[in-house]
Amino acid sequence: MDRKPQIDAFGAISLTGFALLLAFNQVMIKQVNEGLQPVFFAGLRSLGGALVIFAWMKYRGLSVAIKPGTIPAGLLIGVVFAAEFICLFWALDLTSVIRTSVIFYTMPMWLAFGAHFLIPGERLTPLKSTGLFIAFVGVVIALTLRNDAGAEASLLGDFLALLGAITWAAIALCARATSLKDVRPEMQLLWQLSVSAPVLLLAAFFFGPFLREPELIHWIGLGAQILIIVSAGFLFWLWLLTIYPAGSVAAFSFLSPVFGVALGWLLLDEPVGLSLLAALVLVCLGLILINRPARRG
Repeated sequence: MDRKPQIDAFGAISLTGFALLLAFNQVMIKQVNEGLQPVFFAGLRSLGGALVIFAWMKYRGLSVAIKPGTIPAGLLIGVVFAAEFICLFWALDLTSVIRTSVIFYTMPMWLAFGAHFLIPGERLTPLKSTGLFIAFVGVVIALTLRNDAGAEASLLGDFLALLGAITWAAIALCARATSLKDVRPEMQLLWQLSVSAPVLLLAAFFFGPFLREPELIHWIGLGAQILIIVSAGFLFWLWLLTIYPAGSVAAFSFLSPVFGVALGWLLLDEPVGLSLLAALVLVCLGLILINRPARRG
């Protein structure tokens, strides 16, 4: 498919579907956590995903050779990737999908802030600064106003979701501000998965027993994470980035927390209080402003 200057109907449907998939991903993680220890689960997911991506690259004839000078950046992005998923999977073990969605999907806010200092040409404009401030207020509300948070709303879990968002932004910065910016996105993903797998599996020894009386549904969920989320899902998203402008693709990021809140309420019967709804509105508004393209004279 040829590159397009703007989002068309196919792109809008695809990106909306991907945002819904990311939201459902958190429901899946929370359910699988009931049978598998979260960090062990994350390690198995990275290991399986690395094997699938490696096989897919070989099938497509894409080079898996390590480009000279990229090893330090590759190791760094893999370790940060492991940290992100320790935070996310552990957060979903402690707090609700709804709260995690509102906080975790503030990643573009942290990315815009970091890019201002690290990436030339990515300075914060007044519009983006306003969006960043609005989204930040939403995060503060989510973390501090907890009267209607419900039983499953650990403060530690909320802060882990926040750390997950920050480390996710750090991954994007590693991909754009280090030597990895000159390698294919598939190779960047392979670095993340192959380095994080042993890190996560070793870290799992510090988080208790690996198994929590798993049933067939938990193993099916693990398989779905490997094949649908880590492999097919992210390869599809990378493919969309080759067709549509990155800014237009990023503009759909505000849908993920909306879908996450909706699925947590519909599928898991999690409470949605007024303070969390206010936080969701502010976060989504902030993300829209952060990703809004600048006007051209």
